[in-house]
Amino acid sequence: MRIAIVNDMPMAVEALRRALAFEPAHQVVWVAGDGEEAVRRCAEQTPDLILMDLIMPVMDGVEATRRIMAESPCAIVIVTVDRKQNVHRVFEAMGHGALDVVDTPALGAGDAREAAAPLLRKIVNIGWLIGQQRASAPRAAPTALREASQRSGLVAIGSSAGGPAALEVLLKGLPAQFPAAIVLVQHVDQVFAAGMAEWLSSACGLVVRLAREGEPPQAGQVLLAGTNHHIRLMKGGQLAYTADPVDEIYRPSIDVFFESVARYWRGEAVGVLLTGMGRDGAQGLKMMREQGFLTIAQDQQSSAVYGMPKAAAAIDAAVEIRPLERIAGRLMEIFSK
Repeated sequence: MRIAIVNDMPMAVEALRRALAFEPAHQVVWVAGDGEEAVRRCAEQTPDLILMDLIMPVMDGVEATRRIMAESPCAIVIVTVDRKQNVHRVFEAMGHGALDVVDTPALGAGDAREAAAPLLRKIVNIGWLIGQQRASAPRAAPTALREASQRSGLVAIGSSAGGPAALEVLLKGLPAQFPAAIVLVQHVDQVFAAGMAEWLSSACGLVVRLAREGEPPQAGQVLLAGTNHHIRLMKGGQLAYTADPVDEIYRPSIDVFFESVARYWRGEAVGVLLTGMGRDGAQGLKMMREQGFLTIAQDQQSSAVYGMPKAAAAIDAAVEIRPLERIAGRLMEIFSK
């Protein structure tokens, strides 16, 4: 894969070079020391993937991500050395279309290959998303059968690249006492999930927290999938985390959650698929539609990355295709009857 590094710290650049060297197929095509240079270099020679730092002189990684996705779009992974201090910037960048975030590999501490493994695994996943890796064969969809006994309402929301900003807009449009449970599945590493829940809570005015193993979705709660395992609804109505399917490249997978809702939720439910690269969530949204649930996909104009909603529209999985700013109002119409 052709990879660019955007970082003003020589030690960080060297750490990334050493990590990438463990995979001979990766080639560093250029290095930029600030966001402004990155925007210019990307327009001249667009790589397959950019490893983007956040704090840099001249132009930071958030603005550089925004400019690149608008002018010379390509896959971007945020690389940060201090996730706690940079949590707001991380999710701003993801709101502009960055696909994922990872810690800067440690240089000279312990096993170098082990330190590089999280970054290399994310690059493999990005390769699948942009078509440079062969994805595993699609698993057979489980038979849709609504067996549980819930009678309350549920909003199941999936998002990826551009998702944090889209979720902020959607959740801001809902009242604090929204009369249905909300479960969010966003493609984000578990080490950043708690920070994302806190960021959403402060940004949108609703209390957002990580979903706990074994708890049921309840009205008035906004729960975010919080691990690198998949989250699913079980027959008894409780949420559970599971490693299976192990070959699913998206972790947590939106499809896995939507399919479980289609199978086990008997109350009113709405599936919402927001901005993101790839196809995750499209098949699960279709299963929800086939079970009689309302399904909504974000439209192209308001999507930072029109991949997942486009895939849903292509297979007729969405009953409605709506601009982002009109989704919250539609949910209020449904659950405030």
